[in-house]
Amino acid sequence: MFLSRRNGFGPLDKAVAVLVPLVLIAVGVIVYLVTRPGDCAGGLQKRDGECVGVTESEFEANDNIKGLIAAVADENERVERAWSDPEQGETPMPYGRIALMMPFTSDDSSAMTADMIRRALAGAHAAQLRANSSGGPHYQLLMAPDGRDLDEWRPVVDDLEGLTDDRQTPLVGVMGLPSSTPETRDAMRALSERRIATVGPVITSADMNAPYFFKTSPNNDLLVDALDQYLKKNKGQGKGFLVFDSRPDDVYSRNLQRLLEKKFGEKYGLRKRSASFLGSTGPAAGIPQRFQSAAQKICVTDSDTVFFGGRDQDLPALVKRLSQEPSCDRNNPVRILKVGIGLEPTLTTGELTKMLRETRTTLVAAASVTPEWWLAKKGAPVGLGGFLSVFDKMREPYDLGSKPLDDGYAIMYHDAFMLLANAFDRSYSEANEGSEATAGTPSPVRTPTKDDVYNTLIDASIVDTGESTRCIGCLQGAAGTYGFEKSSDTNQWPVCKPVPVIEHPAAEDRRPQTTYRTFAKTFRHPCP
Repeated sequence: MFLSRRNGFGPLDKAVAVLVPLVLIAVGVIVYLVTRPGDCAGGLQKRDGECVGVTESEFEANDNIKGLIAAVADENERVERAWSDPEQGETPMPYGRIALMMPFTSDDSSAMTADMIRRALAGAHAAQLRANSSGGPHYQLLMAPDGRDLDEWRPVVDDLEGLTDDRQTPLVGVMGLPSSTPETRDAMRALSERRIATVGPVITSADMNAPYFFKTSPNNDLLVDALDQYLKKNKGQGKGFLVFDSRPDDVYSRNLQRLLEKKFGEKYGLRKRSASFLGSTGPAAGIPQRFQSAAQKICVTDSDTVFFGGRDQDLPALVKRLSQEPSCDRNNPVRILKVGIGLEPTLTTGELTKMLRETRTTLVAAASVTPEWWLAKKGAPVGLGGFLSVFDKMREPYDLGSKPLDDGYAIMYHDAFMLLANAFDRSYSEANEGSEATAGTPSPVRTPTKDDVYNTLIDASIVDTGESTRCIGCLQGAAGTYGFEKSSDTNQWPVCKPVPVIEHPAAEDRRPQTTYRTFAKTFRHPCP
């Protein structure tokens, strides 16, 4: 027989009544901590554990760039305040917004390493500080994280499109899109369809083209031409070997492999002497960086000219494997030819340099920048000094490392920002010519549209006067003086961009090399 309760609310019920709300509160707190808006500050949204979107404020990213993100956010706030609430007696300073669209997080398989991200952001911020140190307009640097794998670009593009209608503080353009991948190509096309001028600082795959997509770096085709110019003066034994990344979805490596085979295949016998490897950038598809077969084939064929059709992150592993290969004849020198933005610091470490010297191997790189510009002061572009005057002050505060310029990311991201800022400056000046105001900011301010910025960019070209070439509205960047043309031949790749060829370790008796200039053959006279 069950005992009946004298009332309907005993001690156990009281305990349950107290505990259940506490448990629900605890669950709610946990859910809030996981999804709270603070995790994605500045209006960003969380997707697959990452904050994506567009913001001018601080947000969660790699630990090594938190200081830089805070500095950008502070400068953005100062710029906004100088327009909306200037100091007493000061004229409101108009400003535009340039968006930096790239990953701000990384892992072992990301297209951008943590160090690349840091150097890129540092270069863009240096350009922002330079642009804001002179007369207006000034600039906010919007941060637009699109995921470590570049695959969260859709909400970012939607947010950017929403900024184009702001006539007071307009979106000037977008920079970034750092890697030649299918995702980047889709994002590039989507921005172009929305008629938003976009600059790729370090894109080199020759088929990354869209009407509104500008590139400050040479493409693989131009870089390979620079290697060809080098090889004509440094012939070697003529026994070539091609090592290429086999990932089918890597736009960059596929394009580079095709161009190397087209340019050097017959002369250097690359169709008979080649080996593939799985690159480390991209989704898991097997063990990456397996170079044993390639190293053995290079050695048994006595190849002296090795063409590398992959990304810089994988090249140190090839050098190390070659140094361990017992079948190599160390009496014969070997050179490994590559293309890229610069020399990734992992390629010039003390350990790797020692291996290169001991095996009589030289890295030969056609690039956008060379350390000779800032170390030996040889042939440095006229625009480099202004960049260094700001960037050098950032090295220690943001722990940029001992070789923050060598891979070229800081310089090229600086140039991409300056390209957009200069175009907006020129468009702004023309829009406000004839204003009644002789000084300060005209009222009302006439701000250029995104179409004005594009038209100014495409008109920054090299012209042949009949006696020489002149650069009209060109960028005097830290990586050289160059312009653009509205032509299917150039597809918004830089015209007259210098392409130095770097040797590492450099021979003491190295002869001066003629610097290749992009599309120079278009003109009767040398590039300016």
